[in-house]
Amino acid sequence: MAQAYKTEFDTPEIKEYPLIPHIRKGAMEHSKPFVAKAQHQESLGFPGELVDNWQQVALAKMAELLGKYRSIRVFLDTCVKCGACTDKCHYYLGTADPKNMPAARQDLLRNVYRRYFTLAGKLFPKLVGAVELTEEVLQDWYRYYHQCSECRRCSVYCPFGIDTAELTMAGREILASVGVGQKYSNEIITKVQKIGNNLGLPEPALANTLENLEEEIKDDTGVDVRLPLDEKGAEVLLVTPSADFFAEPHVDGLMGYAKVFHQAGISWTLSSYASEAANFGIFIGNYDNMQKLAQRVRDAALELGVRRIIVGECGHAWRVAYSFWNTLIGPFDFLDPDYPVPQHICEFSYDLIQRNALKFDKTANDHRILTFHDSCNVARASRMGNMPGGQFVIPREIIRASCNHFHDMSPETIHEHTFCCGGGGGLLTDDLVELRVKGALPRMEALQQVVDEFGVTHMAAICAICKSQFSKVFPYYGFDMDMVISVHQLLGDALVLGETH
Repeated sequence: MAQAYKTEFDTPEIKEYPLIPHIRKGAMEHSKPFVAKAQHQESLGFPGELVDNWQQVALAKMAELLGKYRSIRVFLDTCVKCGACTDKCHYYLGTADPKNMPAARQDLLRNVYRRYFTLAGKLFPKLVGAVELTEEVLQDWYRYYHQCSECRRCSVYCPFGIDTAELTMAGREILASVGVGQKYSNEIITKVQKIGNNLGLPEPALANTLENLEEEIKDDTGVDVRLPLDEKGAEVLLVTPSADFFAEPHVDGLMGYAKVFHQAGISWTLSSYASEAANFGIFIGNYDNMQKLAQRVRDAALELGVRRIIVGECGHAWRVAYSFWNTLIGPFDFLDPDYPVPQHICEFSYDLIQRNALKFDKTANDHRILTFHDSCNVARASRMGNMPGGQFVIPREIIRASCNHFHDMSPETIHEHTFCCGGGGGLLTDDLVELRVKGALPRMEALQQVVDEFGVTHMAAICAICKSQFSKVFPYYGFDMDMVISVHQLLGDALVLGETH
């Protein structure tokens, strides 16, 4: 498959009121990510290049998935083209390409399914929209299943609950199984399997980074706050996205975690073997690779003898931990049963706030007027705390505890209705920058409204991909790239360090 992407494109215009675009057929047919190299494919158990009998292999994989996951067959059989999902996808709103309508994107797989796996499609293919699996269809799969961030917003509005993300995951797994995997995701999974994190940071580099952060906190606060690594017998193992180790605003969030642990007087550690919370196995729909990446966390927890596992600010890492860990790598009977497994860092900090174990000087954040972006995988695929909707309440309560000025965006753009940042689902790569910028349009419009109405200066988030995506696309829409901020940076900046509770 040819690998090319546009470096010049028009950034969508932010309008006073969001508009459903007129259809532009083929508007994004040029967009597709780089194909994975053979070594990255093969390291994940896939063919290194497109196999000669790719059609046979693809149909066999589809049959396997249909037999393994009843949901896929139900979703393929259920859609009645009611149109409820049409204007719910940020990529359709930003690109106007009709194949980015969720139902149309599903049809790329559904039409092939009808041809080979339904009686009507075998006997009367034209009557039911069934199509042959050709190389052109395969190309469309590769284009448009990498124009879905698996955010699941469309499923919130679907009257039948069809989950487009499940079909995107299936489409990507079929593609990888015939030798056409995506470079960005598959290369990252390979790094984690070999080294333990997305960046390929070896233990010496990680240790040096943490030492530098300790020095930075000391310079800023005058307090010795540790960021321990591989310390056996610590109470807590923290697994966090590797972006927290090297880039702003992520690294400021990591320092915020360290301050909270320090002030609470709780021993904790990171693991060089399993320093990565993110699990890109979910993006390619491959549970075998999901399990291998998650297993590193379990192995590290056992090796270090910790009593609790806490996950840092990362959207899909929390989804995988919350929704899959117990079946992928459970049971966790070696951990303290008094604490949830897993636990989110926001749950941990919120509990301390509720017990008045932390003291804040909220004026430390008075130069910021905040709003909050609900990350898709947290909002629509997980939960926090012991309350319904805790994933919406807890991050906002942390912000309110540490800041004086907070304003939510429009109700139809937050909570379970939140718009994707535009870079999730394994699409956070520069070969898809046009798609990322255009897909960010609905969130940018909602942000512009609170900037205009309340003078918002910063948008907080608890997802590494969201933070990286916004830092990249903000300048395209006239916002400062440092406008995005970690929730635990806000907490850490306002936290009064001193006598522990």
